This record gives sequence, structure tokens and C-alpha cells, in this order.
Amino acid sequence: MTTTLSAPGSIESWLGNEAESLLTYKAKIPQSLLHLPGPDFIDRILASSDRNPQVLRSLQQIYSTGRLANTGYISILPVDQGIEHSAAASFAPNPIYFDPENIIKLAIEGGCNAVATTLGVLGMMSRKYAHRIPFIVKLNHNELLTYPNPSDQIMFASVEQAWNLGAVAVGATIYFGSPESSRQIQEVSKAFARAHELGMVTILWCYLRNDVFKQDKDYHVAADLTGQANHMGVTIEADLIKQKLPENNRGYEAVAKATGKKYGRTDERVYSELTSDHPIDLTRYQVLNCYCGRSGLINSGGASGKNDFAEAVRTAVINKRAGGCGLISGRKTFQRPFEEGVKLFHAIQDVYLSPEVTIA
Repeated sequence: MTTTLSAPGSIESWLGNEAESLLTYKAKIPQSLLHLPGPDFIDRILASSDRNPQVLRSLQQIYSTGRLANTGYISILPVDQGIEHSAAASFAPNPIYFDPENIIKLAIEGGCNAVATTLGVLGMMSRKYAHRIPFIVKLNHNELLTYPNPSDQIMFASVEQAWNLGAVAVGATIYFGSPESSRQIQEVSKAFARAHELGMVTILWCYLRNDVFKQDKDYHVAADLTGQANHMGVTIEADLIKQKLPENNRGYEAVAKATGKKYGRTDERVYSELTSDHPIDLTRYQVLNCYCGRSGLINSGGASGKNDFAEAVRTAVINKRAGGCGLISGRKTFQRPFEEGVKLFHAIQDVYLSPEVTIA
């Protein structure tokens, strides 16, 4: 395997002034508390769980595909944005992705472990590609034609439909903190149980969604709140947790101060002993809440922009050094020319292939 970045520049050059801090930092939570990614992750961690042999085989198929095959790390292309953000907002920058085949081609050429997208995209392409790259069917979405626009994940597909088209995994989003979250938790828990019965992997997008989380900062990306969302996600047996890279902390305190009411429960030791303001500490706290890494943490971070390569490499370094298991990268890759999208995936993957980027 090559460890040379596929895009111009070294890891250090992409990180710029943050290079030394991100590459040499020692995390407050010791790595000895974590179950870290590695080639033997399934044998070491999940083989003793209640996951049946079919689930283990499906997860091994994901871990054994693409440029990161058999490393314990994962690189996934997700393209459900045609629903979540509208097809126009998602694909107008690069109209070739209105055609679902180009989504699958990008994942394959980009060396991804899997592609996550809608039932419609995968259903259209399943006979041609289901045996070539693992399919992850995103079961629920937030639709944006209803007025006023809702903020609610509703089921678009069933686990049986995903299984019938050859998918190895299902994905879903829960908007923790939203008025609809209780229903979403119950729906997704039931779907995940059925997916495990059929031998499929489960992946949960553990997002926060409530206007009260926007105060002096956007606490939708607070380590303490996203950490608890992750912990609820593993409670309903998500095999992999998808979470946005944390950017701040003390979300509980901010909500309580803004509303003048007690909110949730936390412990001051989270902030004084388990975390700091350093992004690796914030992300490691997310890993800690994923049963100490027994369920792998996949991060994403930031909107698309001109500094996509630098931001993607930075996110990968933070995730890897914190003890996460990979990245999920969508708009940064498909809202640019095809070959550039491929190079961006390779730049991300090269971080995980590099022996110089170690666990903090």
C-alpha cells in the first residue's frame, strides 16, 4: 500500500499551522481505555457479541473492500443528499450525479469500502454493482417539499427492500433532541433489530436537531451532547456510528443557561478530566461514548468549500488519532469534477494508511 497523498502536498502541509498540534498531541483519555480499530477488529470485538454470523460476514465485507481493505478503517461515500438537501442543491454543481450510476462509479474509483445512498439509487443499479461494492441503504430521510419545511426523519424504505437488492447494511438518521426523536428511536430500533436478523450491518447517523442548541455557538456539534447521542445510538445496537466532528463543548450548560431551566444531566469531570478544547480530546469523548470504540465512530465535518482537501485531511487525522474508524465524505467529493472527487477520497484514505499518523 502506498502512503503518499494522492493530492499535491503532504499531510503536514495540508494541516498547515495545526500540523504539530494535531500530529503530536497526547489525548487526556488514555488509549488503553479504548478498543481501537485494526485488521482483527471483528474477531477481537464483535465475534463475542450477539451479532449472528451473517452480520459478521457482512461487516467483514465492508472492512475488506477498497483501498483501506483489512486495515480496520472505513471510507464511505454517502449520497442521500438528493432528498436531504434536494436534488437541485446537491447535484446542480455537478449534474452527472443525477445519474445514479455515476454515484456508484465514484465510490468504486475512489477506493471506498462502501456506498450509502437511497433505495432508488441502489435499486436502479443493484444487478450491475451489488456484487462489486457493498451497498448501504439509507432507510429514512427528511423531505423538504412540505411547507413549512419539516425537520423530521421518516421511513422511505424497508429493511426487506434493502436485503432484496443485495445490500449488506442499512443506515438511518435519528434527530436526537427533536420533538420527533422518541418516534424515530422506536422506528429505527425496530428496523435495526430486523436488519440484524437478516444478517445486515446497522449504521446510525446520530444527529442533534433543535433550535435550542444554537446559542452563542452551534451546540449541535458539542462533544458532550453528540457524545450522548452516540451513546443512545449504540444502545439500539448500531454497529457503526456516524457523527459530525465536534467543534465545542458544554452544550448542556449552554441550553440550561439559555432556557433558565435544568436540562439533562452531566458531570463536571467530563470537562475537567475527560476533555479539553483540543479537537482530538473532543472526538475521543465521542469514541468513549461508542462503548469505548466497540462500535466504530465515523466522522464528517464542515460544509463544502475551496479548502475541501485540507479540511478532509484534517478531519481524517483527528478521527484516526482519537480512535475513530474512518470518514464518510459526500458533498466534498461529488460536488466537484469526478477525478478531483477520486483524489479527495485517496487523500483521506492515505491518512489512514500512513504509519506516521498514530493513535494519540
